Amino acid sequence: MKQIGSNPRTHLIPEASLRRLPIYYRSLQEMKVAGVSQVSCADLARVLGLDPTQVRKDIEMTGIVGKPRVGYLLGELVLWIENFLGWNRPKEAVLVGAGSLGSALLGYEKFRSHGMQIVAAFDIDPEKIGQRIHGREVQPLMFLPDFVRQRKTPVGVIATPAAAAQPVTDLMVAGGIRAIWNFAPAHIQVPEGVILQNEDLYHSLASLSFKLETKMPVTPAENGNSYAEDN
Repeated sequence: MKQIGSNPRTHLIPEASLRRLPIYYRSLQEMKVAGVSQVSCADLARVLGLDPTQVRKDIEMTGIVGKPRVGYLLGELVLWIENFLGWNRPKEAVLVGAGSLGSALLGYEKFRSHGMQIVAAFDIDPEKIGQRIHGREVQPLMFLPDFVRQRKTPVGVIATPAAAAQPVTDLMVAGGIRAIWNFAPAHIQVPEGVILQNEDLYHSLASLSFKLETKMPVTPAENGNSYAEDN
C-alpha cells in the first residue's frame, strides 16, 4: 500500500467522485468506532446502498491501492482520504457577511477538523462591527485586504446578500485570496487561478420542493386555478 505521506493528487478527480468521498469517510469513521479493522469497497457499498463498482473507482482515484479480495486496513484508508482531501492540513479562512448564515458558519466547529478554520469575520453593518460571534470580533470590511495580506489567508467565505457578492469577491482577490466559497445567491466572476466553489441553497431548495410536489396531490386552488370551481 502507498505511504500516507505521499501526494496522490497527480490527476483531476471528477466532481461527483469528490463529493462522494466525504460520504465514504463518515461511514468509515462509524465502522472504526464499531471496531471494524479492515474494509472492502463491497462492504462500504453495501452499508451505503451504492454501486460497488462506483465505490471502488472513487476510492482508487485517490491513489490508494488495496489488497485483492481483502480490501483496505480501515485506519489507513481513513488517514489516506483525510490526506487526499487536505483535511489534515487546515487552511485559514476569512468570512464576509455576519448575518444569520454567516453567524451559523462561524459557529460550525467541524470545519476545523475538515481542513478549514475561519479566523476572522467582516461586515459593513455598523451594528455588527465590534460584536463577537463565536469568539471572532466582526471587523470593518475595509480591513479585509490588509488582514489577508498580512496572514496570507488562502480562503474567503462569502455569506452576503447577492448585490454585495461581486464587490466582496473583488476585495478578497485584491488581498490575495486563492479560493472562494460562495454562499451568496449570485453569479460571481473570479480571475483565472482563483478557485470558486458555489453553494446554491436556492438550487437545493428548488430541487427539494419539486420532488415534494411530485409526491403530494395538488388541488385546483393550490395550483392557481381557483376559477375552476366557479365554472
